[in-house]
Amino acid sequence: MAQPNLGKLAYQTLQQSKGIVGIVHKEISTKLMELVAPEAVPETPIPSADLLYELRKSIKELEEIDWLEAEKGLYPKSLLFEAPWIDWFLKYPLVWLDMPSTWNRRLKRKFQDIPIDINKEKYPDYYLQNFHHQTDGYLSDYSAGIYDIQVEILFNGTADAMRRRVISPLKKGLDTNFPDLKASDLKLIDIATGTGRTLQQIRSSIPKCELTGLDLSAAYLKQASKYLNNSDNDLVQLIQGNAEKTPLKENTFHAITCVYLFHELPKEARENVLNECYRILKPDGILIVADSIQLNDHPNFMEVLENFHKIFHEPYYKDYIKDNINDKLRKAGFCSINSESFFMTKVWSARKQS
Repeated sequence: MAQPNLGKLAYQTLQQSKGIVGIVHKEISTKLMELVAPEAVPETPIPSADLLYELRKSIKELEEIDWLEAEKGLYPKSLLFEAPWIDWFLKYPLVWLDMPSTWNRRLKRKFQDIPIDINKEKYPDYYLQNFHHQTDGYLSDYSAGIYDIQVEILFNGTADAMRRRVISPLKKGLDTNFPDLKASDLKLIDIATGTGRTLQQIRSSIPKCELTGLDLSAAYLKQASKYLNNSDNDLVQLIQGNAEKTPLKENTFHAITCVYLFHELPKEARENVLNECYRILKPDGILIVADSIQLNDHPNFMEVLENFHKIFHEPYYKDYIKDNINDKLRKAGFCSINSESFFMTKVWSARKQS
């Protein structure tokens, strides 16, 4: 009799548990909002049984790919279970305590409700707002402290599995374009690194690679530093800067990753970021972009995509899901462009011409 794969079973159990927590949290919070602040409840249709089936099926496919790539050695299986669990558990009550202010912001359409001590001249105008009605936007330690657990709840525990989809095209691109370089000779930057979750995934899969993270938010960079630079691993350099115009020299990096940034940028800013990525990449360097799926990726999910910007304050999302990123990559000078979708995330890979 074949023995059960206990590692895979443990992974599936963990993912199922996180999914249940996410669903229960959203159901209870919605009922509470209907009771306490009914005017703030967004007017969106109840998902059909067919849509829910397709979403569950897509999650299962994502988890299967995640496990298979770990089995192939693209990243250690331990990464599938890695998360700041204690920190998340302690901060979970803050997510509930934050809800009344979020509901009030949604009800009153207060989209620029950011800390008063912020020097607005340091940031582009589009950044100075409360994306998804989040308290303080991306501009406080409080916001940075609860962000990761909010994202896990939003995506029913699949956020890291979707982030890990950058690893396969990243490693393949590096192996193909820089076959003679050791991992310790490779330089990678994660653009809009936030709290550093993507860099942690990459560090586990390419342990000796020289890593850098760039983000506009000092608060989120502090959170990333606590997370990434608290062990015996090599120090990750973290830089505060605008991805449209970084303080970095041209032809510096062998690879760039950029995860969940583009849907929060105006169209012109997306183009500027791609141009900047092209500038700071070395010839034959690899760019990996991961973001929300778009309208033409999953027609069955059209209802979800069209409701997302209604439920959350995502002012550029409606434009993003219709945008032709492939054309923008080509316009910036990239070639060898490929893309693939996994549940709610789409991943592009492209190469800077030599």
